[in-house]
Amino acid sequence: MINLVRSEVLKYVSTRTAWGLTLGMFLTGIGFSALFGALFVYGNILEGVELADVAPPLLLARVVYTAAIQFGYLLALVIGVLCIGQEYRHSTVTGTFLATPKRSRVIGAKVVALALIAAVSGAVHVLGALIGGGVILSSAGLAIYPDAVELTKTLLLMLLVLALWTLIGLGVGVLIPNQVAALCLAIAVAWIVEPLAGFGLTFVSWGQDLARYFPSQVTAATLDVFTGANDAVRGALGGPAEPLGWITGAVVLLAYAAVMALIGLLLTRSRDIA
Repeated sequence: MINLVRSEVLKYVSTRTAWGLTLGMFLTGIGFSALFGALFVYGNILEGVELADVAPPLLLARVVYTAAIQFGYLLALVIGVLCIGQEYRHSTVTGTFLATPKRSRVIGAKVVALALIAAVSGAVHVLGALIGGGVILSSAGLAIYPDAVELTKTLLLMLLVLALWTLIGLGVGVLIPNQVAALCLAIAVAWIVEPLAGFGLTFVSWGQDLARYFPSQVTAATLDVFTGANDAVRGALGGPAEPLGWITGAVVLLAYAAVMALIGLLLTRSRDIA
């Protein structure tokens, strides 16, 4: 199993795409944390009241450092799709399954390899967010790392979120063997369709509870960003009125990843490979 995991990791890191995505993780982290951090710290989002004057330092740091998470988990989704999609596209999947006839072992190795890859790329993203957001907070004379325990928990939850989105991408890549179609569909659903559907449901009485379990809102809940914020601050920052608890959010997101990985396993075991 160790050799299989090593092989899967080498397949990924030996491509230029891997390094490009890692760089993208860093640049989105540093760029959007700085951009949105400047908006939150210097912008007039509370109608004449400085956000730094009404938001606790921990809340402000959490909001700034997690500002780029939507772009981060989008790239994580792409990494998961490419992990299997490139094999179908370049027909290397045939050799993989001939070398390891037990396909469940291959999928298991991909899951473990993706967890390692997500840990590294996620850490790069978090590092970028700390640099970009830290510069903005420091420039405004605000605490860069308030409440080290709670803020560290949020950063670790960011790594968990990115890892789970990577596994969701793996499931999408197996479900749709065509790499281009899988990427287009995954990006469209994760970045456009699902958020818009969730937003639309908020206008229906019963839809608000359902929308809280959509992946994007579950991701936001998992990060536990808005704990301690009053309704005015939460609303100004785009937070939900009644978010799930971070443990519930993590469990639901884990369920999404587990279901997609299971679908990937079942389809891979039954699908004919030319």
